[in-house]
Amino acid sequence: MNRREFLSRISASIAACTCSPQSLFAATPSKPNIVFIMADDLGYGDLGCYGQDFLKTPHIDKLAKEGLRFTQAYAGGPVCTPSRSVLMTGLHNGHTPARDNIPHYHTYLQEEDVTVAEILKKAGYRCGGVGKWSLGDAGTVGRATNQGFDTWFGYLNQDHAHYYYTEYLDDDEGRLDLSGNTESRKHYSHHLMADRALKFIRDSKDEPFFLYAAFTLPHFSSKDEDEHGLAVPSTDPYTDMNWPEKAKKYGAMVHMLDRDVGRIVDLIDELGLREKTLIIFTSDNGGHATVWDRMDTSGPLTGYKRDLTEGGIRVPFIARWHGTIPENQASDEIIAFQDMMPTFAELAGVKPAKKIDGISVVKALMGDELVQPHEYLYWDYGHCRDRYDQAVRLGKWKGIRRGQANDIELYDLSVDIAEENDLAEQHPDIVRQIEKIMQNAMVPSERYPVGKPYEGGPIWKKSALK
Repeated sequence: MNRREFLSRISASIAACTCSPQSLFAATPSKPNIVFIMADDLGYGDLGCYGQDFLKTPHIDKLAKEGLRFTQAYAGGPVCTPSRSVLMTGLHNGHTPARDNIPHYHTYLQEEDVTVAEILKKAGYRCGGVGKWSLGDAGTVGRATNQGFDTWFGYLNQDHAHYYYTEYLDDDEGRLDLSGNTESRKHYSHHLMADRALKFIRDSKDEPFFLYAAFTLPHFSSKDEDEHGLAVPSTDPYTDMNWPEKAKKYGAMVHMLDRDVGRIVDLIDELGLREKTLIIFTSDNGGHATVWDRMDTSGPLTGYKRDLTEGGIRVPFIARWHGTIPENQASDEIIAFQDMMPTFAELAGVKPAKKIDGISVVKALMGDELVQPHEYLYWDYGHCRDRYDQAVRLGKWKGIRRGQANDIELYDLSVDIAEENDLAEQHPDIVRQIEKIMQNAMVPSERYPVGKPYEGGPIWKKSALK
């Protein structure tokens, strides 16, 4: 079904009944499969389709040509855990259960929390995940298989995910034993997870499915594995380049990620699921500050992972659904991770969780303007650190407070995406609006005492690998 037929069907349904938007999608011949591929610490400028010159990403670039590339898409947070929590729960950074990478709790999500996977299961979807979960360790209520996923393979604990040559991987309710892998380096975890993602697609091809491929590439590895903190099987295809060794390894990570995105897309097409599957590719937050400068990981943006400037939270976001989503176009609609739950729920013909901060962006995916855009977007960072930062996106305006003792900075992102010109003095009324949002958007959590540095060590230890 092409886009014109899709919109025609929706219009006909509206004319024929007074049913809810969710029921309109339920009336379509089949619910789309949903494949959500998320890189780890991939910068806004790391892809060819977003302006990268040094690194080659032909498969992801092809995905962009066959779909829609968003230029104003936002992660749930500036680091791994809150971003994933926002994605799963539909709640923004001030409301979501897991709001920072520390403290390291055994579990973040509780029984009462509702995830995207739980919503899609109600619609008859088979839900599978690979990669880094971060929202609950093995044996806790927060584990993926207790939060709506039929199967999970990879890392439940995010610190465990720093080891690409790990001694085990979490496999549903058990483990895949990889004893001796630290020394032998026989099994590179990304390869195993990519293969499992392909297996899940093959096994699920005859029913609606949701694949959450939260790959760990190109996140830095533990320096216990590699002096550069970038463990890779080889530096291909950049081995012969006159680059620093660390840059070659980062390039190899991006190459492997791009290759396996291509493998997933190719399999979808080979199985005849091209017109039945929504594929999304994105990153969990901004790129790392130590990536080789010449690679320009943040592109035109300022800042990196852990920053609330655009370079820390604005991410690449590409969507393809052949015959439904327009091809080879860019969208400047403002979308965010909390929007995925209501969006996927609408496509699946069910209701999202009762209390969420996201909005359905189905119209944006179709290349149209959002009728009712976000009232605002909110992020914070540093709950248990020396400095607590907050940021708000309000239309074209972006407000940032770097430490509670400092003034709010104000930027007009419609003309200043690098956030170079602070306009706070010229627009005190906008600053007051943003300050009020900052005061009200964060609901205090006992888990995250704002401004109190975390002095405890991580619960997860390297010894757990053995």
